[in-house]
Amino acid sequence: MTLAVENGGGKTPQWQKVMVVAEPTRESAAALHYVLSRVVFDNDILYLLHVENTTFWKNGISCFKKQSSSTTRDEGGSHGGAGVGCIGGNVDFLDQMKNACEVVHPRMKVKVSRVEADSKDKAYVIISETKVHGIDLLVVGKRQSLANAILRQRINGTIRETAEYLIENSKCTCVAVQRKGLTGGYLLHTKNHRNFWLLA
Repeated sequence: MTLAVENGGGKTPQWQKVMVVAEPTRESAAALHYVLSRVVFDNDILYLLHVENTTFWKNGISCFKKQSSSTTRDEGGSHGGAGVGCIGGNVDFLDQMKNACEVVHPRMKVKVSRVEADSKDKAYVIISETKVHGIDLLVVGKRQSLANAILRQRINGTIRETAEYLIENSKCTCVAVQRKGLTGGYLLHTKNHRNFWLLA
């Protein structure tokens, strides 16, 4: 289990608070799948945190994505919009994630939190939320290299991916997850372990 590795092989606590950064993307779905299959138990508490950056959608990239998602929704309904990873007026993907959690771990407490970043950095808001809720483990989906180049963030004067910033600055253990195909397992990134391949 991830916490046992990060704590030097110590005993796993009787229960833990785990937070997953929830977005309508494949990366976020992979992170949640990893948590449900490898990390949490029924007596744990799982937080699904969605941070909506209202200022992000004002730039050119967001306009392009919103136009593309709008066209897809017109042709195939709301399901098509979620497929491209854009957030419309309805964030029902959070309900879908919560339902998936309840199916796998019906006795586990699942809490959904929606927070607006406004002018603050997304990573800063996430770290603040981990402190508020006393999170033991933070899990975030890590984008592929091409997506990193397009959707990277400017933090403290440097351009860095949100996941990398969380790994380096989170007070609790942070794991960034990449899914290596449907049966290829996971590529995990933590402060002490980089590119750790965990078989499915």
